[in-house]
Amino acid sequence: MPELPEVETVMRGLRARLEGRVLRRAAIGRPDMRRAFPPDLVTRLTGARVTGFRRRAKYILMRLDGGASVLIHLGMSGRMVLAEGTAPAARHEHLTLETDDGGRVGFVDPRRFGSVDLLATAEEDAHALLAGLGPEPLEDGFTPAVLSAALTGRRTPIKAALLDQRVVAGLGNIYVCEALHRARVSPLRLAQTVPGARAARLVAAIRAVLAEAIAAGGSSLRDYVQPDGELGYFQHAWQVYGRAGAPCPACPGMPACAGVRRVVQSGRSSFYCPRLQR
Repeated sequence: MPELPEVETVMRGLRARLEGRVLRRAAIGRPDMRRAFPPDLVTRLTGARVTGFRRRAKYILMRLDGGASVLIHLGMSGRMVLAEGTAPAARHEHLTLETDDGGRVGFVDPRRFGSVDLLATAEEDAHALLAGLGPEPLEDGFTPAVLSAALTGRRTPIKAALLDQRVVAGLGNIYVCEALHRARVSPLRLAQTVPGARAARLVAAIRAVLAEAIAAGGSSLRDYVQPDGELGYFQHAWQVYGRAGAPCPACPGMPACAGVRRVVQSGRSSFYCPRLQR
């Protein structure tokens, strides 16, 4: 599933193409994806002007004049495709938007785990999918003190705690593995032992990993591409994710380092260096 850097990259691509444009035409190719499309979606979109975009966790919010927002969730295989208005619809394109300057954006999702909803812009944070989310890791509200408070007393592994969207919004398996490696914290460590100096290292590592991944256009894995069709390339900078058995890049020439190890936690693979991460 696309994580925060991939969703941020898609959001920026949509902003560059759609912000300020009028949606001349909207069409849906089927009545539902993961959820049913709002019954008035086409009517509300047709003729509306796009005024801005916002990302919240792994969700994209496209704001329209008149005070409405379109909530977009890419799901596991969803992607946004930019094209000219005369181009034929792509296979599995379930929502199509055509703009007043001849452009076209399609929401393509072969497995239909994505979703689209309509809501009032003033009530975005009260939506069922957004209410209760934790702080955005790249915003000022995500501090070592805030993370320490969220982890205090939690007896789950730190890996599971960071994947809990109520603790911090938008993190997924790839970037949690990478951030824990940079912070020198084991994914097996109990979350309640992290507050303090480890939390400070972790906040800095999370911010750095996400910023670098966004600059690289995200990580292209399976279905993910940027809206213009380009691949992200942060997967080439992974230090531990998917590298089980490879040497730890932070332990060059260390005979005591057995390399990157893979363990399964709550059904997900965790990759880490047992020598470096404690």
